[in-house]
Amino acid sequence: MKFDLIIRPEAEQDMLGAFSWYEDRASGLGKEFIRCVDKALIQINRSPKTCPALYQGIRRILTRRFPFGIFYIVVGPKIIVLAILHARRDPSMWQKRKPK
Repeated sequence: MKFDLIIRPEAEQDMLGAFSWYEDRASGLGKEFIRCVDKALIQINRSPKTCPALYQGIRRILTRRFPFGIFYIVVGPKIIVLAILHARRDPSMWQKRKPK
């Protein structure tokens, strides 16, 4: 089954914030972060239900190299990315982000 991947604006902002933070630390590190996120999104799109559901159907995949989780929900033929957050962030940050 082919899925439509929808990245919510909040998740996009999460990703851009992390990109900026890493890029400020070392040139090119932010781009490497984006590559890791892209690889995780490809994995989600291939088999979205292999990652564990943590809270009310919200699933999480961890990125490689960077301590970030991508939180998403599968709704029919859609994968909706709700958040891309550092692993040490307060879980209530992603638990409040429900698909509309």
